[in-house]
Order: sequence, then structure tokens, then C-alpha cells
Amino acid sequence: MSIVLVEGESDAVAIRILARRLALPEPRVLPVGGSKGARRAAGELNGQRLVGLVDAAERRDFERVLETVFVCDPDLEAEFIRALGVEGVEAVIAGQGELESFRRLQAQPFQRAQPIEHQLARFFGGRSGNKVRYAGLLAEAVPLGSVPAPLASLLASL
Repeated sequence: MSIVLVEGESDAVAIRILARRLALPEPRVLPVGGSKGARRAAGELNGQRLVGLVDAAERRDFERVLETVFVCDPDLEAEFIRALGVEGVEAVIAGQGELESFRRLQAQPFQRAQPIEHQLARFFGGRSGNKVRYAGLLAEAVPLGSVPAPLASLLASL
């Protein structure tokens, strides 16, 4: 069985949920605590088949130690935003009762000029636990025919 190395817990949550929704066996997913942790983890798991999922900016850290790496451009949240569309993501936020909070963030002076994709990324990363929580919610919401390519390819490789 392959082991999937990921940067953080939000990536692991998304992979596990998508695997379940696609009726695949639950993969073994190991968050390595940021891209620099890939080398340590790969060393500890020597002899295992390892694949990785990483954000575009950190891809080299994973590619130096793993043969197979799937890259989110620029990150997991952006992949889900493209897959669901802004309205779909806002519907997920509304379902959590947090659309007004997102609107307040959008109204902040610095945020007003930012593209909505950046505003959404800031919203997901702005509160402790939000990245993990919304990774799960977005993975549950994405239509199975629209699973982001890096995640679909990773799951198909397992």
C-alpha cells in the first residue's frame, strides 16, 4: 500500500474524504508538518511506496525526495475554489453561518482590491482550524465529476 505524504492536516482531511466519497479504500496519509518535513518522513519510511501532494511553491521540497508528486496550483484551497466556483464556495461558507463574516473580511480596506479567490484564501487561513474544517467541507461539497485534478490523479494512482 502506498503512503501519501502531505504538508498539513487539511490536505490529509481532503484526501480521506474524497477517497471515502469515491468508495476507495482509505489511504494512509501522513502530514509531515510543512514541505521541509518531507525529507525526514521519506527517510523514516524508506522502502515504502511514497507519493506526495504539495502546494506549487513547495513542490521542489517534495520532488527532491519523492518519485511521484501531485501539485496543487497554487494550493489546495485554490483547487477547490476552481472546482466549485466562487458561488459554490460561498454556499459552503453560508452553510456554516459564516457568510457575513466573509463579507466583513471582503470590506476591509486591504481586501477590497484583492480578487475574490485571494479573499477566500485569507478567510480560510485567517482563523485557527479553518483550513482543516473547510478542506473537509469543500471535499464533501465538490461534485465527484469535478474533483480537482491533482487530487483525482493522486487517488487514481493509489
